[in-house]
Amino acid sequence: MRTVHALRYVTPLREGGSLPAIVETDDDGMVVLKFRGAGQGPKALIAELIAGELARTLDLPIPEIMFVELDREFARTEPDPEIQELIRASEGLNLGSDYLPGAINYDPAAMPVEVELASRIVWFDAFTSNVDRTARNPNLMVWHRKLYLIDHGAAMYFHHDWDSAGEACTKPFVLIRDHVLLPFASCIAGVDEALAARLPPQEIERIVALVPDAWLVNEPAFQTPAMYRQAYVDYFVHRLRVRAAFVQEAIRAHAAHI
Repeated sequence: MRTVHALRYVTPLREGGSLPAIVETDDDGMVVLKFRGAGQGPKALIAELIAGELARTLDLPIPEIMFVELDREFARTEPDPEIQELIRASEGLNLGSDYLPGAINYDPAAMPVEVELASRIVWFDAFTSNVDRTARNPNLMVWHRKLYLIDHGAAMYFHHDWDSAGEACTKPFVLIRDHVLLPFASCIAGVDEALAARLPPQEIERIVALVPDAWLVNEPAFQTPAMYRQAYVDYFVHRLRVRAAFVQEAIRAHAAHI
């Protein structure tokens, strides 16, 4: 992953509680910036990074993810005190994704999704326990007639309670029943083996290793960032081994929509 530096705050995206923003960066690009100092804290960025890079490994359509270096002086030109405080609390390394100008929110009534792609996305969201891909809030964008997955900060809810993460790992993801693409996902069993094969332990380790030490803090369950990282690796490696639970639940949920 590459690192860019934020140069100019363009506009806030007042969606949810994290106050992401569009910023201009030193590579002449525009990114949607997620702030480490937002109310959801570093775990939202960890989920965004790990789930996003898992999606990329699975060859799912996702905007480029990058680290964004933020200087606290960036806040001086921002008139909104709330945003000033957010910027100062996020000094250092944050996370951004490529801004897709002119992209529109996905509407399932206007754009049915091809069966294999829908099945792969449903599999992925069941694997990562993403609660935020519903008809009310699909977190899917259409850009140049192509679907893109965005905003994975609400995935991986297990890391908000590490004491029960081991148990959560083996459970089906029952909220997959609300997935916006579930009605199109008729070949979940057919994509299962190929998707799992793309995520050997060494690939999961590579992705988790991208998480900066500065984000792996204030978690009582772990004494060091290395221990913290290993817990993510162990969770996902084991979840793939027992994936029949979430795969079968997704298949049952799809059948209920027919």
